[in-house]
Amino acid sequence: MRLPTPATFRMKGGIRVPLFVHEAKFEASKKQIWDWYNSDGAFRRIMPEWEGIQPINAGRLVDGDETIFKVKMGPIRQKWVARHHSVVPGESFADRMIKGPFGAWNHHHEFESDSNGITSVIDNVEYKLPLHIFTGWSAGLTVLPRMKQMFEFRSVRVANDLKQIQATAELPRQRILVSGSTGMIGLQLCAFLEAAGHDVHRLLRPTTKLPTDVDSSKVVRWNDLSGEILEGDMNCFDSIIHLAGAGIGDKRWSKKRLKLIRDSRIIPTQNLAKIIAGLETPPKKLLCSSAIGFYGNRGTEVLDENSSAGNDMLSDLCKDWENSSNAAKGAGINVIHLRTGIVMSPFGGALAKLLLPAKMGAGGPVGGGKQMQSWISLDDEIYAIHHLMMKEDSTGAYNLTAPNTVSQKQFAKTLGKVLRRPAFAPLPGFVIKILFGQMGKKLVLEGQDVRPNRLLESGYEFTHSELESCLRSCLGKMKLK
Repeated sequence: MRLPTPATFRMKGGIRVPLFVHEAKFEASKKQIWDWYNSDGAFRRIMPEWEGIQPINAGRLVDGDETIFKVKMGPIRQKWVARHHSVVPGESFADRMIKGPFGAWNHHHEFESDSNGITSVIDNVEYKLPLHIFTGWSAGLTVLPRMKQMFEFRSVRVANDLKQIQATAELPRQRILVSGSTGMIGLQLCAFLEAAGHDVHRLLRPTTKLPTDVDSSKVVRWNDLSGEILEGDMNCFDSIIHLAGAGIGDKRWSKKRLKLIRDSRIIPTQNLAKIIAGLETPPKKLLCSSAIGFYGNRGTEVLDENSSAGNDMLSDLCKDWENSSNAAKGAGINVIHLRTGIVMSPFGGALAKLLLPAKMGAGGPVGGGKQMQSWISLDDEIYAIHHLMMKEDSTGAYNLTAPNTVSQKQFAKTLGKVLRRPAFAPLPGFVIKILFGQMGKKLVLEGQDVRPNRLLESGYEFTHSELESCLRSCLGKMKLK
């Protein structure tokens, strides 16, 4: 197929209508790619992180089904309703905007394979701006750059997802129970697991509300503080992934907040371990969240899984957190501790807090900038968990951090480069202490140089080993060809 350029216009009713065209090539069969697009998790996976899109309903690839979501248009969120039509299973489908911010939007997806096993996904989007007769001239300035980033992002993410899925294609799909499924990591992890063909269920507290695009029938409810199962059954899962816990950096620390941080990790993990230890058909694996805080503040010392634990408050918390799963370990269940670093996402965590000052040109080094930052992309966090879940001989503690750590000064410089903002104005450490108290001191002014040695030895290959590529991907600043 001869493709027009992305800036092509088409005449309709005497009006120049923009036609955006994008082609992506994948080393996968049409069936593999179609199955990915038609999975429950595909819509969450395909939407760029920086757009802040809120899914409401993810329609299946059948005529008449609707995908509904809210999208940011400037300072407000607008509902977008897209109805699928012209569906040819395994070959093509289209979706037309029924309600939304554009004057018109019709998106056609076509799947083509060649004799070398390469499949092309060709996207044709015909659209009009509101009051198009007056505003259409601006499409190339306002809409086109954003669309180029979005479609490049989805091409790269689909390719990366397929690579991870293909690496374990010969292994049986698993029945999985996930706690913390509504958090920043949990939402994307569940979406990827669904796209990979696994049977995903959610472990929820009584008050937890599921996103509306999630299957509410696949739920186990429990009282995490008492250990009482209120709905469903924990038997017959192959793996349980335990991610729940109050955010360490979400709020300023007080005695009450610190107690919540501790109790939300220790007590539920103890209860979960006791429950699954007594099941008739327990899981083969329990993958439990932990953190690189286990090692304490060690300056520039290079740390790996063989390094000793620290001796401060956060390291004590992590040690007790990991020991809380001992009941499961004693029952012969394979327990994996996921010692996670700083997860890069504009949705939450450290990056979300740094974005505003960085965009304003005030994202320089903090507290001298010498403290080391052990980071990981959100995708690598998810892929690494899946890798360890599927790898039969994985056990014990793994550092989930990128292999190339950076100093806080290097981090600030790289973020400034990606955002095209200056990053030289320093922020003194005492300001951080005034603004955030003990939390700021521990999470911002102290650092660790943590390496993922065991993860690399297990055969895991990082999607983002360099900070710049990670930031460009999650912030919509990719270098386009």
